[in-house]
Amino acid sequence: MTTNPAARVPSASILSPGEVAERVGEIMTAVGRAVVGLDSALRFSMAAILARGHVLIEDNPGLGKTLLARSLAGALGLEFRRLQFTPDLLPADITGSYLYHPAAGEFRFQPGPIFCGLLLADELNRTPPKTQSALLEAMQEGQVSVEGRTHRLPDPFCVIATANQIEYEGTYPLPEAQLDRFLVRLRLGYPSGDAEQEMLRRRIARAAGDPAVPPVTDPAGLTQLCESVEQVRIDEDVMGYCVDLARASRAHSAVEVGISPRGTQALLLLARAWAVISGRGFVLPEDVKQVAGPAWSHRLVLKLQAYADAVTGEGVVAELLGSVAAPPADRIVAAHHCLP
Repeated sequence: MTTNPAARVPSASILSPGEVAERVGEIMTAVGRAVVGLDSALRFSMAAILARGHVLIEDNPGLGKTLLARSLAGALGLEFRRLQFTPDLLPADITGSYLYHPAAGEFRFQPGPIFCGLLLADELNRTPPKTQSALLEAMQEGQVSVEGRTHRLPDPFCVIATANQIEYEGTYPLPEAQLDRFLVRLRLGYPSGDAEQEMLRRRIARAAGDPAVPPVTDPAGLTQLCESVEQVRIDEDVMGYCVDLARASRAHSAVEVGISPRGTQALLLLARAWAVISGRGFVLPEDVKQVAGPAWSHRLVLKLQAYADAVTGEGVVAELLGSVAAPPADRIVAAHHCLP
């Protein structure tokens, strides 16, 4: 059993797993003062951001999707922009365009709202695929191209997109290429009775609207956290487990198009972030299992008969986890305890 040696390169700017877990805990605590009952979604969102990924939240209206995004941006010290996606929205409304300045006698680039640290793409499925595609290059490459010129986006940059799943009139399905750019897809669900009552209690106590979350870190601090995630060790056995799961998805009877190599990489990147949030410097098979559903359920293209049989992507991922053997966790733990 071997590990990736590149992950052990020391650096003065690299934090230990314990330090990363402590700082992430402070961020989540700050967000938790504003967002009640969304602990799981908050943890997955933080893991995705640490892995330099993007988040898609699909659920009913009024469950806190916008508040979660705004609160995360506040705690991370990122510039926050909210863009409402509508049927008449154009790609230039997202990326920006060149405008003529008469005084200078030239065209100058006017950046669009995507030039920020955290973009809330609200109701992404309400805009046509042509406009949705304006996000593809930004989410994958961290840049936008306008009239043949490339413009870099701020670093770090994250998109949190929302889609209301109960409304279909006037909406457009997200293409597979768009879905594949999201590291995770989350569903919030209704809060428990206690959590909902706590929301009411806090609202009465503050005598104002949505609370503002003060910054816990800044873009440089977030970049340091992301770089520290890159140092998380990965066994060959764990990598092989991820590959086995992906290959099994391509052979599943209900699946038309299985997990791509990009999806396999997404699973491993998210598992690394999940491990370091837990204060651990190496990935266990349990980390892979914890993140597989949110990382893969939206990437699977099911057969028509599967939809008729009410089979879901989440259900297929659960079957894969139950049928593919995972490497022994105790052997991995013992191996890493022997490393310097």
